[in-house]
Amino acid sequence: MGDPLPMFPLNTVVFPGMTVPLHVFEDRYRALVRHLLRVEEPADRVFGTVAIREGYELGEHGAQSVYRVGCLLQLTEVERRPDGTFDVVAVVRDRLRLDRMERGGDFPTGVADVVEEPPADVPGEVMDRARATFTAYRAAIAELQGDPFSGTLPRDPDYLAWTLSALSPLPMAERQSLLEAPDAEARLVLVTRLLREELRAINVIPSLPATQVARTAWSPN
Repeated sequence: MGDPLPMFPLNTVVFPGMTVPLHVFEDRYRALVRHLLRVEEPADRVFGTVAIREGYELGEHGAQSVYRVGCLLQLTEVERRPDGTFDVVAVVRDRLRLDRMERGGDFPTGVADVVEEPPADVPGEVMDRARATFTAYRAAIAELQGDPFSGTLPRDPDYLAWTLSALSPLPMAERQSLLEAPDAEARLVLVTRLLREELRAINVIPSLPATQVARTAWSPN
């Protein structure tokens, strides 16, 4: 365990490789941004996030209010608004495991460790199934509401697993299970199963797809 890490819990799950825009308006998180801006080395302007469990407010019922596996982010862009709020962009770097939240300062902090990722050794058929399932899912969504995705899928198994996890607008608990999966192969197997379930739901109820993005909408403060 290192020094307490600034923490910015969110009501969504993020994944390594994502770029996360945030509008920061609460006093405690404005203080967090000001603290990070005082850090001289930009690469050291890091903070942690964990998802707030559905049905809880931050701090309610102690540790039960947040998940224990989250991510380490690096602040990369900051725009200060005239009203004192900030629009910021952060890049998700690594997974972390939260030991405990600490309060009492100007902003939340936590004691956490970075999760070391195991080497990715994923069978080609696992990657192919994941790609094919996502492609079918993407086509089904495009027919209903236009294609919300762009670009090509990465070939590296770790990047592929994180990309499919990030692009799949699943309920929070399922996204959290993807974040907590032990390695890239387990994550690809799980996202394939979850997307196939979504496809079955779309086929049964085409007028109300189970993949509505609103289920994972952000409310960062």
